Amino acid sequence: MTGSTRTGLGQVGIWTFAYEGQPAGRVRESAAELEELGYGAIWYGEAFGRDTVGQAWLLLSATRRITIASGIANIAFRDPLATAGAARTIGEAFPGRYVLGLGGHRIDDTVHEVSGYPVPARGRALSTMRGYLDAMDATPAHGPRPDPAPPRVLAALGPKMLRLAAERTWGAHPYFVPVEHTVRARRIMGPDAFLGVEQAVVLETDPARAREVATAHVAGYLAAAPHQEANVRRLGFGDQDIIGGPSRRLVDAIVAHGDADAVLRRVQQHLDAGADHVCLQVLTADPAALPDREWRELAPALLPRTSRRAVQDSTAM
Repeated sequence: MTGSTRTGLGQVGIWTFAYEGQPAGRVRESAAELEELGYGAIWYGEAFGRDTVGQAWLLLSATRRITIASGIANIAFRDPLATAGAARTIGEAFPGRYVLGLGGHRIDDTVHEVSGYPVPARGRALSTMRGYLDAMDATPAHGPRPDPAPPRVLAALGPKMLRLAAERTWGAHPYFVPVEHTVRARRIMGPDAFLGVEQAVVLETDPARAREVATAHVAGYLAAAPHQEANVRRLGFGDQDIIGGPSRRLVDAIVAHGDADAVLRRVQQHLDAGADHVCLQVLTADPAALPDREWRELAPALLPRTSRRAVQDSTAM
């Protein structure tokens, strides 16, 4: 597999929401296995299960080398001062192993309904994120400072947020995007910003079964996340792809499905388009279950043999 390796995350990582619903012991075992398999990073979401700071500590303490990245820490759930302090503490405790992904739905009315957190009017995502970064940067730091400081990335989709990510942070972590978005993101952000792309996959060779799982995933986001619908429309998908359920064209663009070689081809397409890192979200018929079998099956096809051998040798010492 070819592509940039200028980051410390490697070219391929794992993205998962499933850790939120798993017991801590099970999460530790799973993270340690992903590290042994040779994946470069573990990205985890944050919804209404384990909070992002606790999840980071759990995953970092269960592993020794792999990068742990929040994908993303929801800015609607915590004050910028708390986020800045947590990032400094985690960065000091686990130097060079933590990436703070920021994003979320502070502009979404559902956040107010769930948490009571005051939210600004709709349509102010850019100014809200810029203000959040300003507040984090202005937070006084007492005590030790991590060296290096944990890098920050933004859950950026649109051109303005992508530019902000390139200007104010390490780069961008786009979610629910086809390869065409990676091409645009790299062009907008320039050659130096980090671009770590989430890619949903279904490891299933029966097209009908694979598309059933993939369609449910795509339909769920189109129904619940207006910003995701707006993004796919910017990329050329229209009413015929969205209204009444996602079209096959849209489903296949968002979710790679088939065998490990099919997943490899999609990963390579993102790398060729300018991604530095691709983190795979494996979808199954049971979203709450850990896809351990699929993670193991994908590793030999996607990860460099030298990387896996180095990991195996170091764990044997």
